[in-house]
Amino acid sequence: MASVAVGGLRILLEAITIALLVALAVIVVLAVAFRFAGASFVWYDEVASVMLAWITYFGAALAALKRRHLGFSGFVLSLSPGIRGLLFVVAELVIYATFLTAAWASWFVLRVMAGETLQSLAWVPLQFTQSVVPVGCALFLIAHALSTPIAWARLMAGRSAEDVEIAEELAKAETARADQGRGRPR
Repeated sequence: MASVAVGGLRILLEAITIALLVALAVIVVLAVAFRFAGASFVWYDEVASVMLAWITYFGAALAALKRRHLGFSGFVLSLSPGIRGLLFVVAELVIYATFLTAAWASWFVLRVMAGETLQSLAWVPLQFTQSVVPVGCALFLIAHALSTPIAWARLMAGRSAEDVEIAEELAKAETARADQGRGRPR
């Protein structure tokens, strides 16, 4: 059940992040074209910076789900299993406390922004553009919680995420090579 939730959340976060990246790229290209034509978008800078923030928060949640945020796996794996486990629990508590605090504070800030709008697009509420902070924090916490059992098992087995990824890629390469040897297309 947990792997279904992880897979579903991964697909959702990837789709949102890719859609935001594509939209930002389209806006940038259009803005450059219109600027050369002498008709600059007034709203471009403000919207692009908001979109970049959204990409950052959704991307951070995706990184949390894949456990690809900053870490020191080489150092941690060099320690005894007991110390490893203790460091893991402390790190998890710090992460949860940090993102719960950020989510709570940003929710409070959103209430303060009531009635405010973007400077260049007066019809776009600041509460909408800044809602990514509490939503992103919540998604990060959910993603982190869903990936915790996998990370714990991997840590206790003495394997880093990179070790697992390398093993998976080597297995794929071996399968592809074996299929080629039998004359099967990839």
